[in-house]
Amino acid sequence: MQPAISVSNLSKTYASGFQALKRIDLEIRRGEIFALLGPNGAGKTTLISIICGIVRPSEGTVLADGQDISTYYRAARSKIGLVPQELTTDAFETVWKTANFSRGLFGRPPNPAYIEKVLKDLALWDKRDSPIRTLSGGMKRRVMIAKALAHEPAILFLDEPTAGVDVELRRDMWNVVRALRANGVTIILTTHYIEEAEEMADRIGVINKGEIILVEEKAELMRKLGRKRLTLILQARLERLPEGLSAYGLELANDGHELVYSYDTQGERTGITALLHDLNAAGIRFKDLQTTQSSLEEIFVSLVRDGA
Repeated sequence: MQPAISVSNLSKTYASGFQALKRIDLEIRRGEIFALLGPNGAGKTTLISIICGIVRPSEGTVLADGQDISTYYRAARSKIGLVPQELTTDAFETVWKTANFSRGLFGRPPNPAYIEKVLKDLALWDKRDSPIRTLSGGMKRRVMIAKALAHEPAILFLDEPTAGVDVELRRDMWNVVRALRANGVTIILTTHYIEEAEEMADRIGVINKGEIILVEEKAELMRKLGRKRLTLILQARLERLPEGLSAYGLELANDGHELVYSYDTQGERTGITALLHDLNAAGIRFKDLQTTQSSLEEIFVSLVRDGA
């Protein structure tokens, strides 16, 4: 199946000489939620701006739904909806008129029933006659999504869509995004909230210093790069670790009341059996234990640090 977005050998160097993107190759599958993660200045917004035809690349090609964004701009751009980071809309216009005007910009015929559905899905219907300047920041963010969806795009870019939005509104937007994906819309998401990617994405891409350093299925990424921690709650406080246990890389935590052991989930042996044997031999007793796995945030920080 043809990918929704295909990026080949894409680079961008600005007039100042700064190279924002370096020979990026990336394919985004139809109907998936793809999360693009990276630190500030990594190139996320530049990449999205090029794919959406806002910024011209120095070299390389971008296909949106099979259409070259440079050669067939109008046809390719009509496939794409974009929710930018900044809240850019006419503050004195109403929600209803703003959504309808955005639909008309892409040459789509009027469809009041569709616009009504979009506004209802985004909990904006009761605000349809309100000037945008009277809305809260979270509601304005929803209006930006309504504008992006007004022309019924097959591909939706969300550039930090929940920045500055409270937790309740953020979760409402997650539900909207899932519903869009269920209807076949391809979603590309950039976010600073790692839990957002962990909650929603099918695949994760990590960009750093203008280069894609990893693209992986989310579950596979966490399986391959995640580490597990075994935390032992001790019966008695431990002042320091015995020399004989140094090979395990243990950490004393909670003021000496816990021992933390990290191990590779992909290793042939976890070393837990040997550890418990050696703890017993050293006279260290525990009353409980628990295991946790690395979060996506920890994996992301590790990847960016290693690529620095």
